[in-house]
Amino acid sequence: FLYRTNSSSFSTTTTTTSPSSSSYITTTTSMPNSCAKCSKDAKMQCPTCVKLHLTPTYYCSQECFKLSWKDHKATHVKQTDAMVKSLEKVGGRVEFIGYNFSGPMRPAALSPMRVVPKHIGRPDYADDPEGIPHMEMSLRGSNKIPVYTKKQIAGIREACRLGREVLDIAGKACKVGVTTDEIDRIVHEACIERDCYPSPLNYKNFPKSCCTSLNEIICHGIPDKRPLKDGDICNVDISVFHKGYHGDLNETFLIGNVSAKDKKLVQTTYECLENAIAACKPGFLYRDIGRYITEHARKNGCSVVRSYCGHGIGELFHCSPNVPHYANNKAIGTLKVGNVFTIEPMINQGKYGDQLWPDDWTSATKDGKKSAQFEHTLLVTETGVEVLTKRTSGSYIDRF
Repeated sequence: FLYRTNSSSFSTTTTTTSPSSSSYITTTTSMPNSCAKCSKDAKMQCPTCVKLHLTPTYYCSQECFKLSWKDHKATHVKQTDAMVKSLEKVGGRVEFIGYNFSGPMRPAALSPMRVVPKHIGRPDYADDPEGIPHMEMSLRGSNKIPVYTKKQIAGIREACRLGREVLDIAGKACKVGVTTDEIDRIVHEACIERDCYPSPLNYKNFPKSCCTSLNEIICHGIPDKRPLKDGDICNVDISVFHKGYHGDLNETFLIGNVSAKDKKLVQTTYECLENAIAACKPGFLYRDIGRYITEHARKNGCSVVRSYCGHGIGELFHCSPNVPHYANNKAIGTLKVGNVFTIEPMINQGKYGDQLWPDDWTSATKDGKKSAQFEHTLLVTETGVEVLTKRTSGSYIDRF
């Protein structure tokens, strides 16, 4: 049977008949096309082409369709084979067919979303069908920066401590041949063992328990079946929710034999974070944090991503303040004792531009060059800031 266009119809009805039937499927498309058999104006499509998302083929009548069927059905096989090959390149992810990637990274197959046991406390978006963070949304547009009590700070500190444990476990798994989906499984189970909900899971429908961003991926990479390769740089972003509070941190790991150029990028990014932290103290403007990051990045021939920023955190996953990482921004607010926020600079080897993949999460550099990131959650104290997500021993930079 055919898909028949009716310009006056705004509804679609479906019948299941053979090519010899006189029944049609009505669609809303009204633009005429040439009949593949006789070249007359045609408004009816081959239903198999439509179903398989193949190149549309039009016919003026059921008779022309019947006369062309023997030859036309061969194009289904040819186009389907080409589509299968295209799907194989993007892990069976239909949304990526025809997408113009900026660099060599490609998506791979996804495993099902993992489940968190019911006894573990969870944020309001965890069981929402659309993953809507209702409390966050209710405060959208507010510039009021929370000042936490000692009791609240104790809860945030514990969440950050547990998040650090989870990231350390994930980091040990970052080796050649390990898939990012396996890293996500390890992270998920480590969270459950610590009575934590992995904060990214179902946040605005994000499908995994952590973010894994490789090479030219700036942030929000979705863990999949791609194995880590020698020379990769892999950022793992961990956020946990424990007894009413979130903690957030990330690091970029070196996989196997990493080039000197990429090592310099990773080290520069770490130093950008450290320089920004060192400048923070009560009375310091949130907008000035980006100046310290930008100065160091530029000195090392790198650029600072502008589309994503640090944020307040605590009872909510994201709240005020916004903390841009680039200079001359217009962020509002002054650091006050009791504020808790993240600094998480994303530093690129090339230009700062980014582009979003069709999964609506993965952000890649626009020029395809590599990017690195580090993040800490910070508490403003009387004399500066306390790094709530710091390593329990040594420094990340020790590995250089």
